[in-house]
Amino acid sequence: AKKDEANTNAALPAQTTTEETVSKPVVSTQQHTAVAKRKRRDRIPERPNYSVNLWSIVKNCVGKDLTKIPIPVNFSEPISMLQRITEELEYSSVLDTAAKINDSWEQLAYVAAFTISSYSTTTTRVNKPFNPLLGETFECDRTDDLGWKSIAEQVSHHPPALSTYAEGQGWTLYQEFTMTSKFRGQYLSITPLGYSHLIFKNTGNHFTWRKVTTLVNNIIVGKLWIDNVGEMDINNHTTKDVCKLKYFPYSYFSKDVPRKVTGVVTDVDGQARWVLTGTWTEKIEGGPVEASSGRHAHSHHMETRNMKLLWQRKMPPAHLENMYNFTQLAVELNEMEPDVAPTDSRHRPDQRLMEEGRWDEANQEKLRLEEKQRQARHARETNGQDPYKSKWFKKQHDAFTDSDIHMYTNEYWECKQKQDWSRCENIY
Repeated sequence: AKKDEANTNAALPAQTTTEETVSKPVVSTQQHTAVAKRKRRDRIPERPNYSVNLWSIVKNCVGKDLTKIPIPVNFSEPISMLQRITEELEYSSVLDTAAKINDSWEQLAYVAAFTISSYSTTTTRVNKPFNPLLGETFECDRTDDLGWKSIAEQVSHHPPALSTYAEGQGWTLYQEFTMTSKFRGQYLSITPLGYSHLIFKNTGNHFTWRKVTTLVNNIIVGKLWIDNVGEMDINNHTTKDVCKLKYFPYSYFSKDVPRKVTGVVTDVDGQARWVLTGTWTEKIEGGPVEASSGRHAHSHHMETRNMKLLWQRKMPPAHLENMYNFTQLAVELNEMEPDVAPTDSRHRPDQRLMEEGRWDEANQEKLRLEEKQRQARHARETNGQDPYKSKWFKKQHDAFTDSDIHMYTNEYWECKQKQDWSRCENIY
């Protein structure tokens, strides 16, 4: 049954003042109702067999911040970082399940499994996404089939930072993503900065976390491969529960399962309540702690018999291997859609040319766009204009993490409905 227009309008955020909306994220109450699903594409042109010497480019980059080095599209995949972040919602069904759970420890275990799921494609995706231009946006409305919609914007150029806001069935997820990257000789280290926030309507629980470090190995010799390493704390600010996740570094000599992740959910008193185990490439299981020889989470003898599957990776069809190892969702992200903002990544010409396999033209276009962005920044500085302000997010202090964050102003979907893009700059 098609959702009528009145229902569609009702799902949009009510018009409120920016101040009210910015300071209080609204947890979506939208219900998933059956509507006609649009047919989405299931393939893109295969990756051309271009070869280029990576060392000729990176040898001058040792110790430098790679976000400031112009990299040809030959090392990219034809989606932007805004789209790549949106792709983390591939396993939104895990959040849909969590949104129906009232037990805070179990809900936290599902949140942990969801955070792990976002790394599942990194084993095969060694090409970098396009760095978004300042003011570039990406909307993704999958209410009709997946039950969520999101908006992302590049809110800062130096340092590069993007902000996202997504509403699902009983959950709201927003985050600010920026990173530092250093070339260390044989590997590239990418350290994410900024926090992710997740709020559930049923419990009111508000979770935050930061992403772990990603290592890109064999930069000079051999086949590129990626590892995710480090520790992640997922904090429930409502109950003071914490889930501590550990991503184990890959070791050729280790007897452990490769790409292993373990986790322990502890309550406000530090007592272990749930445990998780699995890999970031395949699946995560979890269960409540029934007995422990020690009271605290660092006890090594926690028992649980009721382990259940929290998340499992869906393997993409084999034909996508030649399409940058994309998932089905990734293939759909850059498909042209009517009525999106003129700043949307789908309109970005160098990325579109690359997707079409016209890499020489894409590289020329990429240089033109980067030069246009430099000129716009220079004009702002020489004319004494105020620093750049994001269009759909507003910078403010976040009390949960004691850091600055760009918060969504709840205006994008309303402007889309009116097709009022007057605030968008001509970035392409």
